[in-house]
Amino acid sequence: MATLAQRLKQIRSQINDAELAYNRQPGSVLLLAVSKTKPSEAIACAYQFGQRHFGENYLQEALKKQQELGAYAITWHFIGPIQSNKTKALATHFDWVHSVDSLKIARRLSEQRPSHLPPLNICLQVNISDEPSKSGITLAELPPLCELVAKLPNLKLRGVMAIPAPQQDFEQQRRPYKILYQAVAKLGQPELDTFSFGMTGDLTAAIAEGSTIVRIGTALFGERDYSQM
Repeated sequence: MATLAQRLKQIRSQINDAELAYNRQPGSVLLLAVSKTKPSEAIACAYQFGQRHFGENYLQEALKKQQELGAYAITWHFIGPIQSNKTKALATHFDWVHSVDSLKIARRLSEQRPSHLPPLNICLQVNISDEPSKSGITLAELPPLCELVAKLPNLKLRGVMAIPAPQQDFEQQRRPYKILYQAVAKLGQPELDTFSFGMTGDLTAAIAEGSTIVRIGTALFGERDYSQM
């Protein structure tokens, strides 16, 4: 437990330092703990140290954890690829979905969001580096999709998510985030207040370019074990 507490403290300190260095409002960047492949016990431990937002990539794994951790006031984020046959469960069991990449998926989430729940917070995933292996829309597709998705009931379009190609150079890390941030700013929609980008390797660069949610897994929970997947 001490190790996880130390890691949380270190990551929060890194976020705070980046906010200060790049003239961001203190506390404006949310730490999303990416807990895929990690047991419920690890999530419960992080919760004891004040972490409330957790991100999952695999639906069945996430649903199992949600059942086991039902007594905890956790805000659940889905950040993985979305298949059409999974939208009902996503619409029912999550507070946020970061990886919406088509109008079809958005419509299904809207139609399947239970009426007793508040609107589902969503982000549109942009394939900012144009990588064939990654999900996401192009920058050119962003404005028309934003316009259509914003009209859907039961959803609240919050902003964008991106996973650019890895870069070692700090300025190269910043570049795709700057491009995406400026593209959203040009839309002139103040309700788009969420920029879900930045991970363990490029957290500071993302915050420098406007990130409001950084998704941190390895630096918090250690290397992932996929052997049981």
